[in-house]
Parts: sequence; C-alpha cells; structure tokens
Amino acid sequence: MTSGTPLWLEEAAPRVAARSVDQVDVAVIGAGITGCTCGQLLAQAGLSVRVHEARGIGTGASGRNGGFALRGAAARYDVARETYGAEAAKELWRRTEHALDRLESVAGDAFRRVGSLRLAADEEERTDIRAEFEALREDDFDADWHDELPQLRPDFRGAIFHPHDGAVQPARLVQRLATRAAEAGVAFQEHSPVESLQDLGAERIVIATDGSGRGLIPELDEALWPARGQVLATEPLSEQLFDCPHYARQGFDYWQQLADARVVLGGLRDFSILTEMTDEETTTEPIQQALDAFLVELLGYLPQVDFRWAGIFGLTQDLLPLVGPVPGHEGVWVAAGYSGHGNVLGLLCGELVAAAILDRHDPLLELFAPARLVQHV
Repeated sequence: MTSGTPLWLEEAAPRVAARSVDQVDVAVIGAGITGCTCGQLLAQAGLSVRVHEARGIGTGASGRNGGFALRGAAARYDVARETYGAEAAKELWRRTEHALDRLESVAGDAFRRVGSLRLAADEEERTDIRAEFEALREDDFDADWHDELPQLRPDFRGAIFHPHDGAVQPARLVQRLATRAAEAGVAFQEHSPVESLQDLGAERIVIATDGSGRGLIPELDEALWPARGQVLATEPLSEQLFDCPHYARQGFDYWQQLADARVVLGGLRDFSILTEMTDEETTTEPIQQALDAFLVELLGYLPQVDFRWAGIFGLTQDLLPLVGPVPGHEGVWVAAGYSGHGNVLGLLCGELVAAAILDRHDPLLELFAPARLVQHV
C-alpha cells in the first residue's frame, strides 16, 4: 500500500508565482509552516531570502498531518513543569496560546476554534491527565474537566477540554503564509531538493524540514529522529458526531470531524512502533488496518475511506523543538523537531529562528537551543 495525496492537498495545494534570484542573504530549506513564516519575517527585515522545497510548497509535514492546532508541546503540562522547569513550561504554554491567535488571524476560514478534548483511554491515563488538568488550573490556564462523554464508547474515562484549541486546514494555512512571504519578497524554488548546504550559495541557511531532510548535517540527524504518522479521511458521514479534535493514549490516537462530516483519523504508530521510526513517506497495511478497526470502534461500522496518507515529523529526546544555530556549523540555523505538534509550534519556531538570525533575544531560544542535544564532533 502506498501513500496517496492527503485530503488537505487535494482541496488546496499551495502555489505562488515562481521567481528566481541568484544571490540571497538567507536560504531556507523547507516550504512548510516554519519556512514560510521565517522567510516572510526575514524579508520584511530587509534580507533577501530564497526558500527551497524538494516537492511543492506545503507538501511535507505541513500538508500531511491530522489538522490539529493545539497549545503546548508534546509533553503533558505537569510533566513539562517537572522536566523543563515551572516557569519555562508556563512561558511555553502561554506563547503557544499567543501563536494560536496569530495562526487564526493568518488562516482565516481555514481555522475553526472549536477547542480540543484530551481523552483518558483507561484509568491509568485518567490519573495522568487529571494531574495535567490540575497543573493547568493551578497556573491559571483555561481548561475544563469532562466526565460525561456521550458521543464516545464507555471505556473513555474522562477528558480535559482545552477551549482555545482548534482545527486547521493546514494546506490552506500554508497557502496564506506562502502568499504573505512572496508579497514580502521571498523567492520560492519548488522541486529543488538540497543535496548539500554548499550548493546553496548563501551566507546564512535555515533548515526547516522538521523530520525530513536528513543527510545534510550528521550531528543534527543524531538529535532529530524521523517518525511516520499515518492518517485516513472517510467519506462525509450522515451525522456530525465529534465537534472538536479528540486525542487519547498520549496522542497515539487522534481524530476530528470536518464541517462536511468527514472523519479524519490518525495515529496508532505504537501498533508497529519500530517500523514507524522512518522517513519513508508511505502508508502500510498494519497501521491502516488498525486505523480501520479503530474507526469501527468509534462509529460501529466501517464507512468508505476516501483518502489514506502518511507524513514524516521530527522527534527529539526531550520532546522540545531545536531552534537556533547548529553547533559547529557557522551560519547554519535549524527550526525543527515538533514531535507531532507542528501546526502551532511550526509557526512559533519560524518566528523564533527569524528572531535568532536577526539577533533579537527571546527566552524561548534558550529552552530550544540545539546545543542541548546536538553534539559537535
């Protein structure tokens, strides 16, 4: 079974007018949410920018995810407080809330602020997410606890409702980001895979490929692990069952229902976790069969599946992005490693890496510094 075109890209493949430039101040690798955001801000600051994309704009992870737009990072908030420090975690969660506001303003009708439900799939997970809920409330973040989940089977044991989260059509978001970048003067070079940084002819380079683009810097490859997420989208159903994005089992199961009543379902990587630690962008029988079975559990029957696809995202050891200069590689910067939360973190980190290049201090750059994980040999 091979990967097909995602629903998002079938509806809205991003395009901008082609423009070539020979010499640029900054070359950006990756024309997704991060690359477009970074390119626009650098161009607005007066730098000449060229964005390289191996395929088409937005055709990597930014166009191949589940369409969730969530605050925070991959770790639970209570765990983040213990791991990164209470103030650092609070700052990160607040900043992602602000990034969600900016995403909404850019995306327009491609974004629906409907909240999200973080579900407990069993009693152990209920204990875990109850601790997260209490930590969020302790730090004055908006969150509600739901014990009644009438639209779901009874083995879900409660949920956190995050009222400010939402759902996004990510390809439309990238289209709007790319249009803004092009209007600021960014030149996009599509179907332009980068084999070597030396080929780019720019004093400064930004690697914005999340979990793809391996082989450019070996030390970066050691710190940034590719992972495959598989997704499907059904035909439009006869009824609207889910009014916001849902996710459970530490994010291994996730689904939402669109305005046209299609269900978009992804995850279940843990059914074959070793084979899913890959940068091969293909769907596989074991995961797709598991997704089909989960659909039957959710709906009571298997509807027609219209789209099946895979996307590659980047994982890091501490579940935080890498943003900033790459140790030992002068003039090379990275913004990647969103651990499955790239729609919001990708926007925020595109802004952060542009700030770093422009020598503008931001406290999150210390938290995300690549030097914590990238060991220069």
